[in-house]
Amino acid sequence: MTAPWPHAWGAPTGSAVIRSCPEDFQVREELGFELSGDGEHAFLYLQKRELNTPDLVQRISRLSGVAPRDIGISGLKDRNALTCQWLSVGLAGKAEPDWSALESDGDVRVLEVSRHRRKLRRGVHRGNRFTLVLRELQGARDALEQRLAMLGTAGVPNYFGEQRFGRGGSTLRQARQWMEQNGPRVSRNKRGLYLSALRAQLFNQLLSQRVSCATWNIVLDGDVCMLQGTRSHFTCEQVDEQITARAAAGDLHPALPLWGRGESAAGVQRARQQAECLAEQVAECEFLQQAGLDRAWRAARVLADDFCWRFCDDGSLQLDFALGAGSYATALLGELVQYKEKRDTGSDKGSEQG
Repeated sequence: MTAPWPHAWGAPTGSAVIRSCPEDFQVREELGFELSGDGEHAFLYLQKRELNTPDLVQRISRLSGVAPRDIGISGLKDRNALTCQWLSVGLAGKAEPDWSALESDGDVRVLEVSRHRRKLRRGVHRGNRFTLVLRELQGARDALEQRLAMLGTAGVPNYFGEQRFGRGGSTLRQARQWMEQNGPRVSRNKRGLYLSALRAQLFNQLLSQRVSCATWNIVLDGDVCMLQGTRSHFTCEQVDEQITARAAAGDLHPALPLWGRGESAAGVQRARQQAECLAEQVAECEFLQQAGLDRAWRAARVLADDFCWRFCDDGSLQLDFALGAGSYATALLGELVQYKEKRDTGSDKGSEQG
């Protein structure tokens, strides 16, 4: 199981049920760049319902005769949801199939087809737009509205969601067993899931320390800073009024490492504190380095764009918002209410909601 990470704004007093049906959890992937309209890669924008991304890839592979390794995705999307995502299919030397055949089982709709010169790569999309319905809502409406308003302006800790660790932490447990066996050969997909789960757990631990110290949303001397809405970052050796103001305005965020090889970009004291926080996870840190992962950075705070809500006549609460690629809707939900899922999600292990 993953740790019960601390809340930034205090434990929620309200509760709700999510995913009562797939339509209660809608995700629309936003590509964020223009397709060239030509090239050997067919780009498909597909809506799927109660279907996970690997199964969708297999279905495309059977129809097109293209190996799954030549089918690109930018992120995994959950099964128990209504999701729209982009996929690319390398068709060099192959005739383009009738993509409408993907709709034969009724759980897929073809929304758009285009062409591009490059394969779709992981994590290159701009973000995801969510429409979530919370049912069986409990809690004082005034308190919920106050919490909603605060989350919309102040943001939440950018924790990796439980989806990254598998149902009940199963992927993380398997990853640790795999690591203890010195990383025997597994499929490329499993290897990626295991390494991502180990890395995400370390990040969440670093972030939980900053949340406990109430410094997750402010820049400290020696922090790496990440610009809002981008992957650009820089080191702030000494905080000044301008940095403080930009962080308060949401223009930039303190960032924490996604563990891997290479020298830390953080200041000497900040890097030492981060290493001390992970002192009991030295084995995981060394394993990630030996696996060939390069150190990267992830913002400690996430701000939702276009965040709005409405209380519905049936007693439910609908949320609409957008998050950048790699951020999780459940990180926001966890600061709003104590939530549970109505049914077994059957979600992709390690799936990204944001």
